[in-house]
Amino acid sequence: MPYTILILVFSLWLSPPAAADWNPFNKEKRQEEDTKVSEIIAAFKRKDSNLEKFFTEAYGYAVFPTVGKAGVGIGGAYGKGEVYQKGKRIGTAALKQISIGFQLGGQAYSEILFFKDKETLDAFTRDTYELSAQASAVAVKAGASTQAVYDNGLAIFTMAKGGLMYEATVAGQKFSYDASKEND
Repeated sequence: MPYTILILVFSLWLSPPAAADWNPFNKEKRQEEDTKVSEIIAAFKRKDSNLEKFFTEAYGYAVFPTVGKAGVGIGGAYGKGEVYQKGKRIGTAALKQISIGFQLGGQAYSEILFFKDKETLDAFTRDTYELSAQASAVAVKAGASTQAVYDNGLAIFTMAKGGLMYEATVAGQKFSYDASKEND
């Protein structure tokens, strides 16, 4: 059983199956992804209306509607999302994470990264971006964002969608960015 999970984790890391059917240039797929992102943003705002401040004041943000995470000792996570600058979609991103340590179970959650300034967004959109070992996220609930602050120009919020996992960190997540090649 652990070997099966290990093989699954590494296969997700090397070639996520979800990426094969996700083409941001396919108009129907793009509309579907845009709808998912809009629904997740609305859900985050319903949970904590104070998040509106981050959406209006941040230089940019990345929305990952669903991040799937699983592990037994060795774990992995994957999600795909859209990146915005001043409210305008500028590209897509993929999130990957491998972790080793005490963890058990699986979960699905949504994640939003807010970029305080141009420099932070530019760093994210260059090649591969990785969260530091000290990175942490705020679990969204009513009023949680009032205590949230930017750390190195980045504020991260997560919202559980389902599952149960003893371990939930964002440290070590790696992101790849793909600029939009179509006219929005």
